[in-house]
Amino acid sequence: MKNKRAIIMMAVAILFGIAAVVLASLWLARQSANSAQRVVVAVADVGRGQKLLPEMLKLEEISLKSLPKNAFTDFSRLADRVLKSNVMRGEVLSEDKLAPPGTVGGLSAMITEGKRAITVRVNDVIGVAGFALPGNYVDVIVHLEREPTEAERNARGALQVSKIVLERILVLAVAQEVSRDDTKPRVVNAVTLEVTPQQAEHLDLARSVGTLSLALRNQIDPKSPATPGATKRTLLDDLAAPPALAQAKPVAPARRAAPRPRVMTVAAPVKRDCVAVIIGGRSAQECF
Repeated sequence: MKNKRAIIMMAVAILFGIAAVVLASLWLARQSANSAQRVVVAVADVGRGQKLLPEMLKLEEISLKSLPKNAFTDFSRLADRVLKSNVMRGEVLSEDKLAPPGTVGGLSAMITEGKRAITVRVNDVIGVAGFALPGNYVDVIVHLEREPTEAERNARGALQVSKIVLERILVLAVAQEVSRDDTKPRVVNAVTLEVTPQQAEHLDLARSVGTLSLALRNQIDPKSPATPGATKRTLLDDLAAPPALAQAKPVAPARRAAPRPRVMTVAAPVKRDCVAVIIGGRSAQECF
């Protein structure tokens, strides 16, 4: 009898154990399902401007903690979409990385709404020795001879000027390539920049009247210090031409004093004593 009760107790314990294991596994499976989600990721590195194809993508479970917003859970919404930024292998596809629907692939897909792409001719010096790569920011410097003012017509050294005309301009492409390889600079003959319509006008005028140069910027430096530009005088301040001699002030002619009126003084009559003298029938008057 005692053996029978012990066997029943053991069977009940085993049943409870099995139930606990099943419940624990169900809870863990539910927690795993809630903490991860199957989303679309890139199979390989894909450059911006490329149209997405099915063989470039796959579904993969990603933790919800590291899942970006607007991630895609199926391939249907990615048909014929174009990337506007580079995507690395295993990176999650999100709406932020895509150009608007209907965008045709190529350089036009990478241009920000409201901006334009303009290409400038460069060489190994102007193009920062090939280090101006797609995705970098540059400043555009123009060197030209400006029109002299009336006071500068004889001061030829002040006419040559170099000035930063555009700041923090995004490089969209170098030559015909929009992909970026940080480890391999390339010397090319053309660089395409992303500018506003007004900046495009300034850049076109600058390259037609002067010589352009690019200055590579730090990616995270947003500052745009205002500079007055450089001239020969500011560059060689120790050899600057001496200031023009001050013109001597004309000496005003001395004003001639008005002639003073001549005052004639009349001597007061001197009181004299006179006596009458009669000499031989003649009379005369003697004064003294």
